[in-house]
Amino acid sequence: MEAVDLTKPDEAGLTADAAGGHNPAFGSPTMGAFDSALAVLNDPFSHHPLPEAKEISELLPEAMGLDVLRLSKMLPLRIEDGVLVIGSPSVEAYPRAQMLGAALGYPISLELHSDKDISELLHTLYDIRSVAADEAVKNMEGIEDIDDLSREDVLSDSVDVPVIRLVNGLFVDALKQRATDIHVEPYENEVLIRFRVDGVLQDRLRLPRTHQAPLTSRIKVMAKMDIAEHMAPQDGRIGITLGDQAVDIRVGLVPTQYGERIAMRMLDKGHGLLTLTDLGMEAHEREVMDGLINRPHGMILFTGPTGSGKTTSLYAILQALAKPQVNIITVEDPIEYSLPGVGQIQVNEKAGVTFASALRSILRQDPDIVMIGEMRDFETAHIGVQASLTGHLVLSTLHTNDSIGALMRLVDMGVEPYLAAGCIIGTVAQRLARRLCPACRKQVAVPPSMARFGVQSAWEPVGCPKCNNTGFHGRVGLYEQFVVTEKIQEAVIAGAAASKLREIARENGFKTLWEIGLDAVSTGKTSPDELIRVAGEE
Repeated sequence: MEAVDLTKPDEAGLTADAAGGHNPAFGSPTMGAFDSALAVLNDPFSHHPLPEAKEISELLPEAMGLDVLRLSKMLPLRIEDGVLVIGSPSVEAYPRAQMLGAALGYPISLELHSDKDISELLHTLYDIRSVAADEAVKNMEGIEDIDDLSREDVLSDSVDVPVIRLVNGLFVDALKQRATDIHVEPYENEVLIRFRVDGVLQDRLRLPRTHQAPLTSRIKVMAKMDIAEHMAPQDGRIGITLGDQAVDIRVGLVPTQYGERIAMRMLDKGHGLLTLTDLGMEAHEREVMDGLINRPHGMILFTGPTGSGKTTSLYAILQALAKPQVNIITVEDPIEYSLPGVGQIQVNEKAGVTFASALRSILRQDPDIVMIGEMRDFETAHIGVQASLTGHLVLSTLHTNDSIGALMRLVDMGVEPYLAAGCIIGTVAQRLARRLCPACRKQVAVPPSMARFGVQSAWEPVGCPKCNNTGFHGRVGLYEQFVVTEKIQEAVIAGAAASKLREIARENGFKTLWEIGLDAVSTGKTSPDELIRVAGEE
């Protein structure tokens, strides 16, 4: 059967009378639209169980695309006594449901189900139609010239070009597996595709080397990069939709020995912004954080390796501080998410917009709160220090191993100790440890290295379908917060070592990342090996 465009009544063989249910294509008289609508409204919610997606798939001809069903928000559910029962969240779908019935050769009746249930079934149907990457790989041979390919809705099942289906399938699979990054890595005899899930890279596909050129070209087309340039690094962005889910993808490309290596960061516009509550801090940690960010001026520095969640924490703080009476300006490289009520500036070194130059300019914009994406050099650090000393709250990140090291690092960059001690009100070192899947974790003996700290229970990962057999699902944040008191200021000015500063901080309840992680291990949030991986042993 040929595919029918349900948005065009003429193509479905219907006339204007079809809305009344008298078109002969239905095979038998059907209920008029008005009567059907009244019947549905009398009992708006069906309690009939929804069928499995596989059963629905068998009702649809292969030539009939799912895209129009998704746009019309309806699905055939079953055939009862020669009548096709069609599910939809709204009675407004009735005219198009009649067209679907005409296309399949049945009279119809409408059954209301929630929008969520219909959407979930549609997503499962797309899976059955094999939009995923594994199926697309089989049809990749011979695809070379893709210069004129256009951007697609990645959930669409109407794409025929294999390389487009492969790239779309990668995006769909990555989002389903909660991946934050996709890596395309060319080697001598193959192209390795890996997903970063919960902070750890996992192999996803191994493709023949012949697939590299079309795959790379397709991604460059989508990211609006120069497809003729193969010897210079490039950056770009891709905007995709997955049904009603909008996702931005930041693309970075560098030339390597065997071809262009691509890293893609997935930024879910609907779920990317976390609040301070979402960060999962313990009650005491949240109390300390609230005390820091509600100070009228000073500098707060976040430290940690790449991918430890520093930017996410800064965004959460800015959301909490963004109020109509407050002027907040940020300088970022790149801007990952748009923040309502916040002025965001993108670093552009080619145009002369650096962290330092932008910071000088925004101080003339009368800001109350300034966020600097990263303290990279003395010039940026010096201007940030001056801003914090002149009545601004300054937030930024720095690459050090722990929270106390951030203050020492600022001094190493050339900031005078008395200025560093006077402007910094607190530093935060954070890590993200993978969270144990509660459905399959198992209790084990406590390692001796942790038992000596008083840890009495520990769990390790097992693996089950709920966690994709990894043993982990999601991540838990570990936050080491170092609050600068007058006593610590005096010690810094006197040139005290980090060990002395830690000793003073303990008087106010300071805990190291290791000690905070031990609490997470004893409560079953993460495993001993995972804590050692992200925080190291003390």
